[in-house]
Amino acid sequence: MDLAAIQAALRDQQLDGWLFYDHHYRDPLAYRILSLGEGLHVTRRWFYFIPATGEPRKLVHRIESGRLDTLPGSKAVYSSWQELAAQITALTEGATKIAMQYSPNNAIMYVSLVDAGTIELIRSLGKQVVTSADLVSQFEAVLTDEQIATHYIAQEKIDVVLAAAWQEIGRRVASGGTHEHAMVEWLSEAMARENIVWEHGPNVSSGANSADSHYEPTAASSKPIRKGDFVLIDIWGKIDRPDACFYDITWTGVVGREPSAKEQLIFETVRDARDAAIQTVEAAFAANIPIAGWQADDASRNVIAAAGFKDWFTHRTGHNIGAELHGNGANLDNLETHDERLILPKTCFSVEPGLYFPGEFGVRSEVDMIALPGKASVTGRLQTELVRI
Repeated sequence: MDLAAIQAALRDQQLDGWLFYDHHYRDPLAYRILSLGEGLHVTRRWFYFIPATGEPRKLVHRIESGRLDTLPGSKAVYSSWQELAAQITALTEGATKIAMQYSPNNAIMYVSLVDAGTIELIRSLGKQVVTSADLVSQFEAVLTDEQIATHYIAQEKIDVVLAAAWQEIGRRVASGGTHEHAMVEWLSEAMARENIVWEHGPNVSSGANSADSHYEPTAASSKPIRKGDFVLIDIWGKIDRPDACFYDITWTGVVGREPSAKEQLIFETVRDARDAAIQTVEAAFAANIPIAGWQADDASRNVIAAAGFKDWFTHRTGHNIGAELHGNGANLDNLETHDERLILPKTCFSVEPGLYFPGEFGVRSEVDMIALPGKASVTGRLQTELVRI
């Protein structure tokens, strides 16, 4: 835990402190941000208060009094609920505006981890509880230079694997055909050879299955891939180390033919929507203008709405990426949530608009971006035309 950095961030946001709370490992963000590690046996409530200035304060149960001993600050203990209430009052003394893992109206559910009753308790003490969403982004999603380097290593490897996969589909189709699950296995083996690891997936969707944005083929349900089919490949992974940063992309193509007029139109609409979000983020960072996740989503969504397809764009434009595929920074989202979190320098995120037509096909075009001070860039290849297999 970088106490000085946390306290500087609290002062920057004009907050009196950040109150961490957990019971039975309900808030994994707290354990990561405070560097408490995983696997602690936690059966009683604990609180940790970091003031904007001064010494942090701990509150733990007597039978688990050592749970926060790795953290700096003074320690108080309790056993009864009456003691707990009195000690929380002392813990937060002198502070009024306090951040917690809370989101008004559960708008940003990813950080809404403290139960309503605990929020009520803190408010009953005369405290103003505000969301810690931007603080969480700063201390969870901001990457080190080394983590950024791991993203580019994964990018180079996965881009090569994906290009080879399209060629492999072509070879298999020419010699009798293949199916979705067989190509998932091929992709998995190819990534494993490159020492890439991943969660679930990858996904290969043929024909109407590409209209299911979270389709996962199995050996039992796998659809054939033959000449004339439309194919979507979504592939992600990272190098095999815990803190490495993921790389996550989606491409689409047609097998043994030219795309139909509708396929071409939908691809171009999705591509242009993707590029609009990219350009909006690039421009904001070049001009040092703060940009929130919802604003980048709007840039993409507006292109699709203008083309008359807004009802077929059923998910956010992108998600934060870090050591977890879906990280805890700002998402590009003004549909599923109104994400007011800022896209911070040294964070990674996907840009992946999609249009899905049940029973027909779906197009998603996904790239990743890394934002740096004064600059934001796409990290891999940009698909500009449907792949012809």
